[in-house]
Amino acid sequence: MPATIRSLLVANRGEIACRIFRTCRALGIATVAVYSDADAGALHVREADTAVRLPGAAPADTYLRGDLVVRAALAAGADAVHPGYGFLSENAGFARAVQDAGLAWVGPPVKAIELMASKTRAKELMAAAGVPLLAPVDPERATADDLPLLLKAAAGGGGRGMRIVRELADLPAELTAAAAEAAAAFGDGEVFAEPYVERGRHVEVQVMADGHGGVWALGTRDCSLQRRHQKVVEEAPAPGLDDALRTRLHDAAVAAAQAVGYRGAGTVEFLLAADGRPYFLEMNTRLQVEHPVTEAVFGLDLVALQLRIAEGEPLPDTAPPAPHGHAVEARLYAEDPARDWQPQTGALHTLHVPEAPGLRLDTGYTGGDTIGVHYDPMLAKVIAHAPTRTEAVRLLTRALEDARIHGPVTNRELLVRSLRHPDFLAARLDTGFYDRHLDALTQAPAPDEAGPRLAALAAALADAAARQHGPGPGPVRLGAWRNISSQPRTKRYRAEPDGTEHEPAYRTTRTGPVPETGERVIAAGPDRVTLETGGITRHFDIAVHGDKTYVDTAGGSYTFTALPRFTDPTDRTEPGSLLAPMPGTVVRVAEGLTAGTAVAAGAPLIWLEAMKMEHRILAPASGTLTALHAAPGLQVEVGALLAVVQDVQEEPKQ
Repeated sequence: MPATIRSLLVANRGEIACRIFRTCRALGIATVAVYSDADAGALHVREADTAVRLPGAAPADTYLRGDLVVRAALAAGADAVHPGYGFLSENAGFARAVQDAGLAWVGPPVKAIELMASKTRAKELMAAAGVPLLAPVDPERATADDLPLLLKAAAGGGGRGMRIVRELADLPAELTAAAAEAAAAFGDGEVFAEPYVERGRHVEVQVMADGHGGVWALGTRDCSLQRRHQKVVEEAPAPGLDDALRTRLHDAAVAAAQAVGYRGAGTVEFLLAADGRPYFLEMNTRLQVEHPVTEAVFGLDLVALQLRIAEGEPLPDTAPPAPHGHAVEARLYAEDPARDWQPQTGALHTLHVPEAPGLRLDTGYTGGDTIGVHYDPMLAKVIAHAPTRTEAVRLLTRALEDARIHGPVTNRELLVRSLRHPDFLAARLDTGFYDRHLDALTQAPAPDEAGPRLAALAAALADAAARQHGPGPGPVRLGAWRNISSQPRTKRYRAEPDGTEHEPAYRTTRTGPVPETGERVIAAGPDRVTLETGGITRHFDIAVHGDKTYVDTAGGSYTFTALPRFTDPTDRTEPGSLLAPMPGTVVRVAEGLTAGTAVAAGAPLIWLEAMKMEHRILAPASGTLTALHAAPGLQVEVGALLAVVQDVQEEPKQ
């Protein structure tokens, strides 16, 4: 019988490491973190009892080095290893190495990981177990009648190596691209094809199995709101399923777990067709990112159950507890959805989500941390639990809206708009949600919209107050008063990330500032401004970090960059320049691309990998490539010149 776990190493980082440590503290288990050089000051390192350095920064040199992680566990005196999710969590060789070193493995048996590691083998097992699935399609024999097809990497997930093929002529090139991406991401270029289900729902079942024959099916989750095949919003239970379908999914998930002799926490994922038919997608042999919604609905701590099972104990009952209410989770990412989901980096000055009954925040960051280039851009998960779906969605929406997030651009506004979209509110869910609605959800505010204009005015008044405020206590004076009409004072701002410019103006009088647009200034300080307009009083909280001003109000949050009064005419970029939108690594260059090559507008020229995502750099217009500064393996900083494309009518510049 396994020994009691006294010290646990988490072979992961960030949010999931912090989440596991939280349970360990509640159970009296000592914690050990591992960290790369890039994570030396990270929250999970600060929260652990002991931390072991993995020299280097890239995942391949640190968190993916199973030998170094096992050595760290032994050096720190840990007697168990929890893999979290991602990295080595579904690596059978790592699980075997942990156990060979005499450490307890908080995860499924090695054999179960191996059986589910390949999606092709997993489908064969599920078919034998009677689990419904989509029949694979041989790409070499595919016909137009098989379209559309979905190409998937056999050895991985997270959207890597995944392609939708709608034209038969595109299949060979997409197979090559998918295989190359799969090989780079997982070290295995095997790719398979299956029918692509239009408007399908991504529904999954959480399972928990012990070593004594007990298996729990812990309800359903809907994870249909996805970008680049990666989940953004998840909820439990999956709305709109009848009892018969729920029972069928639960039974299939239990059959899948039993077919591979599963133990611990796992998730069986299904694709639900528009006609309601479910098909097996894959089984994730680990804890899922979205596990908190299941914990909220069932009142369980899944990590505590994982630890209990790893110690050889059975599940606490033959059946799981009854579910209560509804839970919704939103993943807060440092990324710009309006610009092809580009990851963002830099200093995170403030991260504060209001506390309230039913709200939960899982994060690996606090204010003052830095978001680097090496890892996934997820900042936090915000989870809301309430008696009904409507109440849970409302609670989550308001929490996101009231959150103070000062630093890089995030997807916060997209999340708020998504949760308020009529299709989401009516539970009309499918994986094409963002394909259809992204443009509308990321649309910049209208130039005359009151919210951004008032926020910019508040920022200008706070700036004036800060300039006039002396070092000691006392009233704030906004400019000297004169008994003549003064010229208006102005301040120029650029709203981020949409680029809209604002130039609020006000006059100084004996009674204080008077905005040119007619608002009444009730109070104006360096950190807080109160305005009245149309009989409505609004408060604005102001924070300044460098050239960025952050304005938080009940109507939303805004980020502005202070601009000089006059633009610098030399501050321009050469037309046709292709600049790196983020720090990253060049992984591919279009075949045959050299200086002098003719390119078509919108053609992908360069592939850049950053923060676990691949980004295509497209030709801005049809023309001639006059310069190429990118090559596979090249590390680039944001703004680095990658290539230059000149219009076909232009003469190449010397």
